[in-house]
Amino acid sequence: MTDRIRTDVAHNARVWNHWLGGKDNYPVDRAVGDHVTGLYPSIGEVARADRAFLGRAVEFLAGEAGVRQFLDIGTGLPTVDNTHEVAQRSAPDARIVYVDNDPIVLAHARALLTSSTGGTTEYLDADAHDPDGIVRAVEPTLDLHKPVAVMMLGILNFVMDTDEARAIVRTLMDAVPSGSYLVLTHPTLELGGEGNEDAMRFWNENATPPITARSGAEFASFLEGLEVLEPGIVSCSRWRHDVAREIRFPQVAQFGAVARKP
Repeated sequence: MTDRIRTDVAHNARVWNHWLGGKDNYPVDRAVGDHVTGLYPSIGEVARADRAFLGRAVEFLAGEAGVRQFLDIGTGLPTVDNTHEVAQRSAPDARIVYVDNDPIVLAHARALLTSSTGGTTEYLDADAHDPDGIVRAVEPTLDLHKPVAVMMLGILNFVMDTDEARAIVRTLMDAVPSGSYLVLTHPTLELGGEGNEDAMRFWNENATPPITARSGAEFASFLEGLEVLEPGIVSCSRWRHDVAREIRFPQVAQFGAVARKP
């Protein structure tokens, strides 16, 4: 595993961890992350708003929607209120499969593989570019005959080709039954994110993996054939937020949505 870890090139999972105030990163990650912040000062707000959106979405799905299975693709490094922790607070019997292929994340798998007594948490070392492989590997932890919440927060932006990104989503959603959900976030140059263009260019020249922003129309195309829940496609900080959270997390240039498979 260690031969897969590059400490001389910034990596998204570690830079994201830095933006969230974590310590699981290297000097190169902090240097690139700080330079991106200089180009796009609100990136830290984006990271925190994305994490808060995850909490609200999972709380809704495990609670009001009654979902008991979660497939979290692009897990990232563990932090507070990971998917299994939020889900199992509402539903101790919830079953969660985390998917990531970053060796640092894999090294921290023990921190993720903690579960309530009645539930299950597993970790899958796999690539989002291989959705068929993911589908084959999630069973028997997940029962694909029962509803699954497919979580893809900030991951499709690393699939540079939009047609391929759509195909990934279709493959995953075709594998789960009616009553399943898709949870997405994605960076954009809309919603006040125009300043992110220079930051993304710098990122693609100095870090890995490369990233792309998408428009609202492109984001909506990932949700075709699904029932988008209210309030629709919005800044992730504004998805079912309360007043206190609105003050803490102003609108950020990151689309968020939750949709149900009919």
